[in-house]
Amino acid sequence: MSREFIPAAKPIIGDEERAAVDAVLASGMVVQGPQVAAFEEEFSTQVVAGAHCVAVNSGTSAQHLATLASNLKAEGGAPEVIVPSFTFAATGNSVAITGAKPVFADIDPVTFTLDPVSVEAAITDNTVAIEVVHLYGLPASMDAIMELAARHHLAVFEDCAQAHGAAINGKPVGTFGAWGSFSFYPTKNMTTLEGGIVSTSDAELARRVRLLRNQGMEKQYANELVGLNNRMTDVAAAVGRVQLKKLDGWTEARRANAAALDAGLADVPGVITPHVPDGYRHVYHQYTIRLEGATAAERDAAQSTLREEWQVGSGVYYPIPNHRLDSLAPYAPDLELPNTELVARECLSLPVHPSLSQADLDRIVQAVDAVVKAGA
Repeated sequence: MSREFIPAAKPIIGDEERAAVDAVLASGMVVQGPQVAAFEEEFSTQVVAGAHCVAVNSGTSAQHLATLASNLKAEGGAPEVIVPSFTFAATGNSVAITGAKPVFADIDPVTFTLDPVSVEAAITDNTVAIEVVHLYGLPASMDAIMELAARHHLAVFEDCAQAHGAAINGKPVGTFGAWGSFSFYPTKNMTTLEGGIVSTSDAELARRVRLLRNQGMEKQYANELVGLNNRMTDVAAAVGRVQLKKLDGWTEARRANAAALDAGLADVPGVITPHVPDGYRHVYHQYTIRLEGATAAERDAAQSTLREEWQVGSGVYYPIPNHRLDSLAPYAPDLELPNTELVARECLSLPVHPSLSQADLDRIVQAVDAVVKAGA
């Protein structure tokens, strides 16, 4: 019997978004117009508890400009920023491209986020900041990280690219550290087609980011500093404003889908489902399991079988840790991060997006159960 394919991710763009785009195009104001300012204000109110928000053209630009605006300096050489290796390369790239040095720390294999013990071991005299990643939509261990940072007089940055609306005891990600960066890539929990935002409680840092995104200008042709062209378009912001209205509903759908997968996979031997600490709000950008004891080849074979025999899509985020990438390995010669390497071998992200039906969820569970038992 033919089955309809269940994609790992499914961007949702509807008539309301199309109408918003048409309205912007008809207005003739397509760059840095009223839509961008309105989107910044609405995102601030809904997602980051009133923090200053600066919209840019990608999540990577948000990280890059926020890092530049932080004016990192160390007395003994290049300033160092401790980051996880188990994440998308944009995190390390955004540090390195400013002239700072990314220093990779290990993760907790249960939460997939930075291990504070590994972070503390990586601190040197040149360390100036810790950048956490709220991976897959689960907040990092912020109480421990903030305590550690305060003790060592370090700044904390937050990569919130996958964590729109995630929180710890009601406090949203993007409001713990000096700044947070969000991404609106099409497969994220909400999209502007492409875009990002910097959130911060620091008005002066927000101003520097605004300057940096627009060639260093606040007033036209009055360049205050060397900047870039990282502006968000009004087309993107208009899409984002519509998506923002739907974000809470989509998030609850993701959380409900994750709960159904948790229940269905609870008794499947060798499958480790996501762990959510008490008080943490996971927003499930990804629903990532571990295939306990699997090699990378075995995990990849399971992924292929899910696709070919069950018509179930999945993803591997991320098969190559940052400290093993050709681009970033020079910053970490001979570094061993055992938990990072373990999770990179075993991780597999299953569909959890809001478009899933109960029948889809049932088939995902049935497929994983069959594939894992067949490979046992």
